[in-house]
Amino acid sequence: MGHFLCGTPQPLPSSPPTGNSGPLSDPAGAWPGCSNPGRACSRGGSGWWSSRRGVQSRGQEGARGTRGGGAVKGALEGMVVSAEMCCFCFDVLYCHLYGYQPPRSPRFTNDPYPLFVTWKIGRDKRLRGCIGTFSAMNLHSGLREYTLTSALKDSRFPPMTRDELPRLFCSVSLLTNFEDVCDYLDWEVGVHGIRIEFINEKGSKRTATYLPEVAKEQGWDHIQTIDSLLRKGGYKAPITNEFRKSIKLTRYRSEKMTMSYTEYLAHRQHHHFQNGIGHPLPPYNHYS
Repeated sequence: MGHFLCGTPQPLPSSPPTGNSGPLSDPAGAWPGCSNPGRACSRGGSGWWSSRRGVQSRGQEGARGTRGGGAVKGALEGMVVSAEMCCFCFDVLYCHLYGYQPPRSPRFTNDPYPLFVTWKIGRDKRLRGCIGTFSAMNLHSGLREYTLTSALKDSRFPPMTRDELPRLFCSVSLLTNFEDVCDYLDWEVGVHGIRIEFINEKGSKRTATYLPEVAKEQGWDHIQTIDSLLRKGGYKAPITNEFRKSIKLTRYRSEKMTMSYTEYLAHRQHHHFQNGIGHPLPPYNHYS
């Protein structure tokens, strides 16, 4: 299964140099375990990808755990992503860092989706880890796996520690509506995520992706986003317009929910969520 980094990190003081990194695995840029999903759904889609078109999907502002610093909202009508998914990710990370038994399976749907788990930290919400997969995974096992992969194995950062928990924000992104496009400019900033495939200067196939919110957050236009993504994927030669036209681009959308650690605690206490967690809450300092 291919792991993919997302986002543009601002390094933490103790983090190693970030550089322009591509996929965490599979440097040749293939799509392991996914059988070229982009071309499987070209021009209108077919199979699994098009079967998800009935699910309402949004870009950056489709679903948010917070709006203007307010309390967590429930999942918007017609959307699959939910606050409970962020709660589950926090449960999984907490249990791992404190050595407790992993939480049991949650109550939300276990349908398969491509997904990403993103961690940010501090008031300025610096990227702290973001890894996901374009292979459709059942949500229970997929969120469990990528919670820890993004928190502990993002090559741009050191593994997360207990001390960081109270300052964390967790985002869950479920990817939908995959479409191959012929024109590398045929996508909308702030609405579509993009995944590119290209041949680098050494003749190797490479891939890279940005989630829908990245370009808008960075203030990039289409060209700036494509060029940044090429550098992220390891392309080191000069970027010409002719080379941009050679890129194979797949656009997609996402449903996204974001929750802070403080909101997680309030949400769990208000709804009495236990999710099968194997220890009492809250006898610990940052649960009080």
